[in-house]
Amino acid sequence: MGSMFRSEEVALVQLFLPTAAAYTCVSQLGELGLVEFRDLNASVSAFQRRFVVDVRRCEELEKTFTFLQEEVRRAGLMLPLPEAGLPAPPPRDLLRIQEETDRLAQELRDVRGNQQALRAQWHQLQLHSAVLGQGHSPPSVATHTDGPSERTPLLQAPGGPHQDLRVNFVAGAVEPHKAAALERLLWRACRGFLIASFRETEQQLEDPVTGEPATWMTFLISYWGGQIGQKIRKITDCFHCHVFPFAEEEAARHAALQQLQQQSQELQEVLGETERFLSQVLGRVQRLLPPWQVQIRKMKAVYLALNQCSVSSTHKCLIAEAWCATRDLPTLQQALQDSSSEAGVSAVVHCIPCRDMPPTLIRTNRFTASFQGIVDAYGVGRYQEVNPAPYTIITFPFLFAVMFGDVGHGLLMFLFALAMVLAENQPAVKSAQNEIWRTFFGGRYLLLLMGLFSVYTGFIYNECFSRATAIFPSGWSVAAMANQSGWSDAFLAQHQLLALDPNVTGVFLGPYPFGIDPVWSLAVNHLSFLNSFKMKMSIILGVTHMTFGVVLGVFNHVHFGQWHRLLLETLPELVFLLGLFGYLVFLVVYKWLSFTAASAATAPSILIHFINMFLFSRSRTNKPLFQGQEVVQSTLVVLALATVPVLLLGTPLFLRRRHQRRQSSRRRQPLDEDKAGLLGQPDVSVASQNCDEEKAGCLGDQEEEEFVLSEVFMHQAIHTIEFCLGCISNTASYLRLWALSLAHAQLSEVLWAMVMRVGLGLGGKMGVEALVLVPVFAAFAVMTVAILLVMEGLSAFLHALRLHWVEFQNKFYSGSGYKLSPFTFAVEDE
Repeated sequence: MGSMFRSEEVALVQLFLPTAAAYTCVSQLGELGLVEFRDLNASVSAFQRRFVVDVRRCEELEKTFTFLQEEVRRAGLMLPLPEAGLPAPPPRDLLRIQEETDRLAQELRDVRGNQQALRAQWHQLQLHSAVLGQGHSPPSVATHTDGPSERTPLLQAPGGPHQDLRVNFVAGAVEPHKAAALERLLWRACRGFLIASFRETEQQLEDPVTGEPATWMTFLISYWGGQIGQKIRKITDCFHCHVFPFAEEEAARHAALQQLQQQSQELQEVLGETERFLSQVLGRVQRLLPPWQVQIRKMKAVYLALNQCSVSSTHKCLIAEAWCATRDLPTLQQALQDSSSEAGVSAVVHCIPCRDMPPTLIRTNRFTASFQGIVDAYGVGRYQEVNPAPYTIITFPFLFAVMFGDVGHGLLMFLFALAMVLAENQPAVKSAQNEIWRTFFGGRYLLLLMGLFSVYTGFIYNECFSRATAIFPSGWSVAAMANQSGWSDAFLAQHQLLALDPNVTGVFLGPYPFGIDPVWSLAVNHLSFLNSFKMKMSIILGVTHMTFGVVLGVFNHVHFGQWHRLLLETLPELVFLLGLFGYLVFLVVYKWLSFTAASAATAPSILIHFINMFLFSRSRTNKPLFQGQEVVQSTLVVLALATVPVLLLGTPLFLRRRHQRRQSSRRRQPLDEDKAGLLGQPDVSVASQNCDEEKAGCLGDQEEEEFVLSEVFMHQAIHTIEFCLGCISNTASYLRLWALSLAHAQLSEVLWAMVMRVGLGLGGKMGVEALVLVPVFAAFAVMTVAILLVMEGLSAFLHALRLHWVEFQNKFYSGSGYKLSPFTFAVEDE
């Protein structure tokens, strides 16, 4: 947890990997997930890198794996999960995996092709059998002759003019949606010189491509004449009809049908054997494909990492640069030594200087991951910057609970999150693909604390589904008020509202032990009382939250050695914030402690005092809270205004003065170097020994960026204006705590009054009331979950998120860094 408060120390290391052991070393680094490689070949095209051929071979294998996976899914099968911890295969195994994969793919293509051909042939036999068995009978008359009569026989008597004509037949099958169009086109094209019969098949036939059952239309067309026959065949070809031979004699057709049935049975046996062999091939694919997929993905990742390395001048080793946490350097050195021991030359690791900002590394666990995600959504922190996540673990659920405070609603949220926490290790819960569920499951610990804090603030507000609970005896006594005030029956009849005077002896017995007294839920001025309480509470929480953010900035200045910012920025900011709004909090607390119920009527208005503070005036009707208040207020306003020029001009002038000093010191440096050159020459061999180390590395003596006073002043002016105006707007922004809390309480009250109270008032008998309450309570439960838990919870969540991002984190957190993305095989294993 030490790294939670500030990102871990990260160093830039240079790795010298022997060429023979480079693959093994990088593979071991992928298993450990310790380093993030830097691309030393950024100027080189991806097609010109050293291991591009190996990457292409892995990509070709992935394409083959995709084909095999689709074939398995097409067969209705599922691939099992691969074994955990599969290592990246050695390079020599790539050829073996590629050969076996190609052989499996080719075998699967051949078997699948044979299966498709057999299914298509079997489908043709089924269609032919359906055509012969449909009961089409050849007609003996036609619908047109050369004469005017329509009843003239088609077959003329022997010796007539048409004695040489012979009736022919075309039989086949067509898809049902094409049958009507085919019939119309045949009639129009042949001018009626044919007789067509269309019938639907009695049984559905399996489609050879999709495997789904489908209905077909069989047809029998009788015609005479060669030209009409050619037209009919062309038309049936255009409609992709299946045409089969059709004998005129019944006996011949019956013999052909028996022969088709026998061929169909034989074909079914062959098809069954083919499908059994296909299932065997798919079983082998199921067994071999998952581990191969993981191994090839790891191998591809290794080669992509190796492509980021540069080659030494002697071509005996690869040089890599990577970011690594300082605490992991011994583990990194040991892993490289173990991986390169077989090569005979050990890999070397050493740190190198670099002026680039290192990446940010913050280790998280199941509990802290969701809170760190809230912070990272605003922006990843700069290297070694104070991390707001540990404080967000407490402040975020608490500010949410201030707006969502209700014992019943908080308890429901807590139980829902607790159920997810208890079931987090179940595979079915972890592998759920629903996006909304994965969002809730990822923030289960956040929801757990939000619900728990909501129960706590619900007890403070004394609200449980908008109902007050009397856990302790009330601090107000109605009996004492009635006895000492002389309330008669006539007085009670004339006054519907009764007031309890805390100045009467025995009426107010003392404050409620915890939270708000339940008697306030019966008062007509309940809303006014809560408004005053929650508004002042919001101001106190807001000023405290912002002050804590400014104080956290002190740790950033101390850590980065920016001591001038403590005096020129942090101190003026604290004086401005606490001198104005901290004083407002002091007035609220002082008024609470100084005035009792007896003097409440003469208590001055804090708002008027705060307005007069900026106007340097006083009000005759509003007496001061303490002696010398006007002097204190004027002094605080003057101090706050005096800090503005310090905040605006202090840092730019200091940086300008420091830059001038460095410039003057650099002018003296060449004179010292000339004197040193007269004493001796530098050793050139020392620089030549480190030629490989400097390749693609960072130079530690780079020139500093040019100092531009106008830019520095502009940034500081923006910061000053943003902070001074932000103190006012941000303080007002915390009033959303009061507004959202009041809205949640009133909405809960309205839901109870319009649903449950109406249901409880219906029905005079016990049985009738019980029956009525069932749908009423169901509607109340549904609307409570949908409106108060989901909608109001989302609203309170977003407002708490804004308070942390805008009002709290901008006081000390820049969020201008980038994450450390280590080279790891964790994604490939999943």
